[in-house]
Amino acid sequence: MIRRTAPATVLLALVVVLMAGPAVGPAAGAAMPPNPYAGPDGTWNMHGDAGASDTTPFEGPGADPSPAQPAPLPAVCPTILSGADGMVQALCTEYIDRAPSLYLLDPTTLLPVARRHLSAGSLLGGVYAYVDNESRLVTVDGSGSLLWLAHSRSGLRWSIDVEREVPLTLPEGDAVTTVGPGYDSNVWFATAQGRAGYVTPDGDVVIASLGAGDEKVANSISSAPSGVAVTTDHATYLLRAGGDGVRTVWRQPYDRGEARKPGQLSHGSGSTPTFFGKRTGAEFVVITDNAAPRENLLVYRARDGREVCQLPILTEESSGTENSPVAWGNSVYIASTYGYPYPAQATEDAGESIPAKADFAGGMERTDVDERSGACESVWRNEVPSAAVPRLSRGEDVLYTVTRRGSGLTWRLARIDPADGQILSETFLGLGPLANTLQMVGTILPDGTLLQGTLAGLVAVRR
Repeated sequence: MIRRTAPATVLLALVVVLMAGPAVGPAAGAAMPPNPYAGPDGTWNMHGDAGASDTTPFEGPGADPSPAQPAPLPAVCPTILSGADGMVQALCTEYIDRAPSLYLLDPTTLLPVARRHLSAGSLLGGVYAYVDNESRLVTVDGSGSLLWLAHSRSGLRWSIDVEREVPLTLPEGDAVTTVGPGYDSNVWFATAQGRAGYVTPDGDVVIASLGAGDEKVANSISSAPSGVAVTTDHATYLLRAGGDGVRTVWRQPYDRGEARKPGQLSHGSGSTPTFFGKRTGAEFVVITDNAAPRENLLVYRARDGREVCQLPILTEESSGTENSPVAWGNSVYIASTYGYPYPAQATEDAGESIPAKADFAGGMERTDVDERSGACESVWRNEVPSAAVPRLSRGEDVLYTVTRRGSGLTWRLARIDPADGQILSETFLGLGPLANTLQMVGTILPDGTLLQGTLAGLVAVRR
């Protein structure tokens, strides 16, 4: 005889689920098609992938990792990448001349096996570089040339060589801020004085000014099959290569405020524009503006730039960020940098902040976007003092960041539940000013190792 009535325990569980309402965890997301001109998603650029989602498919070191392993270098290391060959490439700014050097590190020992010193450029030595599909680092040095840096091994000796070089002729005083590969086979770039352009596979250089000529670019660019997104200190653009040069598909201005805020590096948005969405991974573009007293989260439809929604974020005491949004599915995560004490050299060309100084407030917030209603809704807000760009491990369903606490400056790797914003675990990273992670992003390798840049090189946390 078949029993058709459910056991009491099953009925009770069903009642509990119905009473609890819908789950509040992150919605399922979609990844864009991998960019064929870039390295493996998760490790080829600072923000993880072409859309700058700041997510990774890899699991991180977890709740009970091995003790943190410092890898000291005589430099600040904001950009730690890895290509298809697994070698770690750290683009760092040297203490002595503030010029960039590329360090090639053994992924097991984290000891440098080769170094290539470059001429000084802009933005702390050229922080926004990437690794291409041939494991070459693509960057721009102080001479204004686009460089492809290839590494090779002969016996026991490693070397880094300039495999290709394309000069970029810019007006006096301008310099490239960021480079990235488009889905159109071109290498795109943006400059400090508000220009954008691309280098074709044949080496032709195309450059155009954005806006009326008074705009600046201080953050990275991102790309999707629909085009390349650039946020200046006045507006966000979607660009494409056209028969007559750089074509603006759409432009959306935003509230840039009267000045930069303490804990920001420029007067305007601190965001790299981020593509995201549940269906294709690129239905939307999100940034934060620089409105006062509270900044807004701004979500645009990627195909035409129409505003989907906007929402004031964080609190009046913490509403300011220099960090790129983390975005996956229909969820966006923002970490406050308001009041973060950057070194004076980092803001010497950024103008005075208003107010002149503020305590580091900390705090993170998750916002969900409802495409049908066109609404943004705050899901949670916490007080985590995030001292790094958070990274969402999709494989682990955990947000990783670094916390900065106490007068002695204690730094810990934190795992945060993206469903409710609660800290799941913390792992000691270091003590004192040299362990400062300076709002730099951590990179998670395929084996679960997390590499975090510091003022004294980098630190590794392994499973």
